Amino acid sequence: MAATHAVTFLQGVDDSAYAGNLLVRSAVERQLEILGEASRRALESDSSLRDRIPDLILAIGLRNRIIHGYDRIENEVVAETVRRDLPPLTERLKAELLRFPLE
Repeated sequence: MAATHAVTFLQGVDDSAYAGNLLVRSAVERQLEILGEASRRALESDSSLRDRIPDLILAIGLRNRIIHGYDRIENEVVAETVRRDLPPLTERLKAELLRFPLE
């Protein structure tokens, strides 16, 4: 899952190291792009997700900011968002996936 990957990529990386590491920044940003696009598609498929997981809108907004405003990305904000907001979002997404039966 993209959100989990982004969190994993930042483990043990402080803000200064994150800002200075193009490879890690690129990896995290790519995972956020994937998360945002998947969130957009999920909401298109099931609009009731907006009520159950309101943070999906924020994931879409972050994706758009990264893709369209890449020259104005604030590395500290991205890193803090990943560390603070993605773990609980990941848990809500996992719970949501449990609603679907496995075949």
